[in-house]
Amino acid sequence: MSPVSIDDNEVDIVIGAVNSDLTPFMEKWRPVFSRFHLIIVKDPDLNEELKVSGGFDLDVYTVADMKQVVGSLYDTNLFSGYSCRYFGYIMSRKKYIISIDDDCIPARDNKGDLVDAVDQHLTNLATPATPFFFNTLYDPFCKGVDFVRGYPFSLRSGVKCAMSCGSVLNLPDYDAPTQALKPSQRNTRYVDAVLTVPARTMMPINGINIGFDRELLGPALLPALRLAGEGKFRWETMEDIWCGMCVKVVCDHIGFGVKTGLPYVWRNERGNVVESLKKEWEGVKLMEDVVPFFQSVMLSKEAVSAEDCVAEIAAAVKKQLGPLNPVYSRAADAMMAWIKLWKKAGVGSLSPVA
Repeated sequence: MSPVSIDDNEVDIVIGAVNSDLTPFMEKWRPVFSRFHLIIVKDPDLNEELKVSGGFDLDVYTVADMKQVVGSLYDTNLFSGYSCRYFGYIMSRKKYIISIDDDCIPARDNKGDLVDAVDQHLTNLATPATPFFFNTLYDPFCKGVDFVRGYPFSLRSGVKCAMSCGSVLNLPDYDAPTQALKPSQRNTRYVDAVLTVPARTMMPINGINIGFDRELLGPALLPALRLAGEGKFRWETMEDIWCGMCVKVVCDHIGFGVKTGLPYVWRNERGNVVESLKKEWEGVKLMEDVVPFFQSVMLSKEAVSAEDCVAEIAAAVKKQLGPLNPVYSRAADAMMAWIKLWKKAGVGSLSPVA
């Protein structure tokens, strides 16, 4: 156990299931996951029966549950592939969510020891973030580290860390064009560091390995930007890139922090990069519009919650980006629908598949 004061009962592990047989994945993670409640969300396009290991406290949600909860409020197609994890975020009732996808296994650190990714995410979330002045020794709240000379004492208490973004060993989180140019390149470098992403600096989210405070940030994690003919795998999807920039704008506006670095997971290889390149190329071009938009968008003083911020971002997307491409207008509509769905699901109840 880490020295931080987050109880196991405050945590849900959310797993997006694109593989029908989860037993090898769950057995690899048993030493880490067994203390916690698991939410497993089956890809709505997965026809095979889902196989899970025994001995876990878990709930399983399927496309039937999605239709029951979503109704006419939201397009269930936006939960396709690994985006199904977002449905788990809606159904959780815990303060903290850790999300790890089913194509990842525990990593090992530089000493060869198994990495407890959940413990490290919770440590990141339970200690303050420092987004307003960069500490050159990285996270000053890590063991053996402190604030460097010249760091303002008025900022040393930090702010609440709302999101922890982990890293990946083996298959790097490249886009399809880069992966196609460097098909044999692998990430083997384990960097033993955590840092706070500075305020007003944009970032994508690698949704396969994250932790966040659901009460503070939950409505800002949403699937909204989906391209026509988009595939299921990470090379082919844009929703977590869009989501990451939404999250960062929300955190910067309200005054939360985002940490990145540790923990690592080991990502197995899957998907066809050439086919993915055909599907993702449109999204690569869209980033030339999207990044400047999120860098410059300003929210009002009246936006004091994640829900408020998402609503204002959606309105700005509709007005500023909508005329450039109809995909942006659809994303804005999905964001507004998500807020309604979040509110509806938050007060409702559903009996999951046992």
